[in-house]
Amino acid sequence: MKPLKHLTLLHSNDLHGDFLAEEIEETFVGGISLLSGYISKVRSEETAAIYAVSGDLFRGSIIDAEYKGLSTIEMMNLLAPDVVTLGNHEIDYGIAHLLFIEKCALFPIINANLYLKMNGRRLFTPCRILETDGIRVLFIGLITEDVMAQAKQDPLVGSFIDVEDAVREVGKICNAYRTLDIDCTVLLTHIGIEEDRRLARTLDPAWGVDIILGGHSHTVMEQPILENGILIAHAGSGTDNVGRFDLTIDTENNRIDSFSWQFVPITENTCERDLPLEEVVSKYRRLTDAKYQRLITRFHSTLTHPQRNCETSLGNLFADIFKESLGVDIMLLGSGSIRTNALGPIVEYGGLRETFPFDDAIYMFQADGAQLRRMLRFMLRDEAFRGHTEFYQISEGMRVVYSRTAGEFLEFSYGGHPITDEQLFTVGIQSYHFSNLEKFLNITYAELERYRKPRVISTSCLDIIEEYLSAHPTLSRDVEGRILITE
Repeated sequence: MKPLKHLTLLHSNDLHGDFLAEEIEETFVGGISLLSGYISKVRSEETAAIYAVSGDLFRGSIIDAEYKGLSTIEMMNLLAPDVVTLGNHEIDYGIAHLLFIEKCALFPIINANLYLKMNGRRLFTPCRILETDGIRVLFIGLITEDVMAQAKQDPLVGSFIDVEDAVREVGKICNAYRTLDIDCTVLLTHIGIEEDRRLARTLDPAWGVDIILGGHSHTVMEQPILENGILIAHAGSGTDNVGRFDLTIDTENNRIDSFSWQFVPITENTCERDLPLEEVVSKYRRLTDAKYQRLITRFHSTLTHPQRNCETSLGNLFADIFKESLGVDIMLLGSGSIRTNALGPIVEYGGLRETFPFDDAIYMFQADGAQLRRMLRFMLRDEAFRGHTEFYQISEGMRVVYSRTAGEFLEFSYGGHPITDEQLFTVGIQSYHFSNLEKFLNITYAELERYRKPRVISTSCLDIIEEYLSAHPTLSRDVEGRILITE
């Protein structure tokens, strides 16, 4: 008889401060109270159970934004995950703040590939070995290179950190820690589903990685993907669901003998509420409601932003607000700045902050038509349609028709006239994107300084949007063909 043991492995990713349950068809769905209830139920029923989170605890709710992640850490301490890895949004409040928050966490936060440049030391503990019912599981944390884009804005330590090659780091950890006593090896990643698949194909089978629990791409799946003998699973995003592996572990040969996996919905019909945790959530909600429930404006109808890599009605409105308020010719608004699928028709301050949580400065630079064409051509490369690059909403007056098949523009115009290579434009862009111009838009600072030195023209995106919306009731926008992609 093989010495077989059972392990239940629960996993979440991209929680994004999703603390509150939503009422959908008269049923409460999601929320940290119901999620905690489900995790507690599994822990009480199963002899061996582990709950892991694959990054992005922060951003997405006004409670998280108001307390800069400290409220999230307090609630996560009560949820008590067994191990967590970093996501790119853990960097949003700054590296120094993240290191402070780590000290507040009562659960282990691991990452193997975030380094200090000057001495090659990791910023975090790279891995964690958890033992339950005699089963020893090695967890290794990995983060996407997107973290560097955010870190560049940190004036204190941003220039001193780097992201090491993920494959090399996995090899180091497995060679050093994956002994004969390790029964299962799990990578907690925040690099997106396609990068997870690429990573799995690249890993040496001798390192013994069994499972990748991923995040970043918000992928919903029916069953795990098997790549190079490694199981890859994501659990969508938020607290509306959780992934569940039921594993049979061969502890003699240190391998998975069999498994089943479920995408478990978190609803009041299947989960008990965690009332003490609910009271903590209610405390923070009471403190923020007074500030965030004030009315800003009313739209003519609900404006939507269903996906990042296309023109949207809400993206058009925000891009136009910046163009008109700042007096630039063109506003390039990062699509990822808009964090909800819809806003309105009634717009309260809290809803606006959830939709547009990043309060960047705005830079202005001057570019000619040839530079502008090169930037937008780079934006529309094939990667953009797989969800792995930055995409931009463009303000009124500009129209781009692009053939993916031919790889060229069929129309590239401003004010109804073709843009010439020599024509000059003033362009507005958020500071996060300005800090990463070469990576996001394939142009250097030196090239842009040819005509005029770029400069900050506003220190707050949110001030601009709030003031404009407050002064303009019953606004509306449509998707009008500013960015048209042909196959």
